[in-house]
Amino acid sequence: MSYNRLENKEKTVLNLSVELYLQTGKAVSSACLAQKMNNIISPATIRNIMAELEKEEYLYQPHTSAGRIPTDKGIRFYVNHLLNYTHYNWPEEVKIGPENLAVNSGELDRLLLQVSQTLANNSDNLAFVISPHISQVNFDQVKLIKLKDNKVMIILLSTFNLVQTEIFGTKILFTQNELDQAAEYINQNFRGKNLSFVRDYLFRELPKLKMKYEDLVEKLVALWRSYPLPEEEEKKIFLQGTARLLDKAELFDFQKLKSLFQNLEEKANLARLLSDLISLERVRVVLSSELMVPEIADCCLILSHYGNRRQVLGSLGIIGPKRLPYEKIIPLVDNVARHLTSTISSLERGVEL
Repeated sequence: MSYNRLENKEKTVLNLSVELYLQTGKAVSSACLAQKMNNIISPATIRNIMAELEKEEYLYQPHTSAGRIPTDKGIRFYVNHLLNYTHYNWPEEVKIGPENLAVNSGELDRLLLQVSQTLANNSDNLAFVISPHISQVNFDQVKLIKLKDNKVMIILLSTFNLVQTEIFGTKILFTQNELDQAAEYINQNFRGKNLSFVRDYLFRELPKLKMKYEDLVEKLVALWRSYPLPEEEEKKIFLQGTARLLDKAELFDFQKLKSLFQNLEEKANLARLLSDLISLERVRVVLSSELMVPEIADCCLILSHYGNRRQVLGSLGIIGPKRLPYEKIIPLVDNVARHLTSTISSLERGVEL
């Protein structure tokens, strides 16, 4: 039976059962629900409704004489009820304004680290922000710096006026003059594009370009052959609030919590997993049982995306126990994502908000 097919009384009992369980962590009885509803519905009627909800697997009874506990299916429909609001309402204390997202440093990583700290502090849970890989960000200017041991540093000034850097090894030794020429060619011909576009263009148009820029293009192609393919790139993830999960250890199965922390240490794997979950929904709530992923078992993810007016850059959100205050965390994640997007968009050259 779908949530839409439930009667109003059943929806009320289900949503209130989930709400009380999230608050107390205890099985919810019909007497407790009747009291919360000011005895508008009798305990006997509520017991019958709860029994029907149990048959439909929205609730379950841990012991014969106990009350009911919501299943993941029950939590899912409670969450969907919250997500169906057109406008999220959030308490004043969790509002995040542009002044909380300083960009004085000019570095994208520092901004995203600050965002992860803001999410962790306001949610009291583990917060994450996934940075876009440098090759996916549209640039205004690129510099290439020769380092020791056949390594090259890319310094990228994005179209939204923030800086990213990356170091990678090359198979061919370049002089700084050759790198300067390569950067000049890229900046003159590809401003506003991203490095993945540059790479694909050079490989595709190599025969034509060699006739006009033979030496330079040969060097550029050699440089990009050393650069990791997009599917091989590791996205950077910023995590804050890990210790906060330890304070909630009683809400997790110990072995599953241990597995989660092991995965947190392997940030690249976690970044790949969370990147796969990105969507264009304002906020997405994912219960671990819906993913069947052991690394985040017993958890709930609440995530959104951020970017600018031209592209989605990455995702951010909260990892916590299923017993989360969803009515607070959902608008928090939505609010922070919106303000980060607004902040980045306001920095774009020529953009007026």
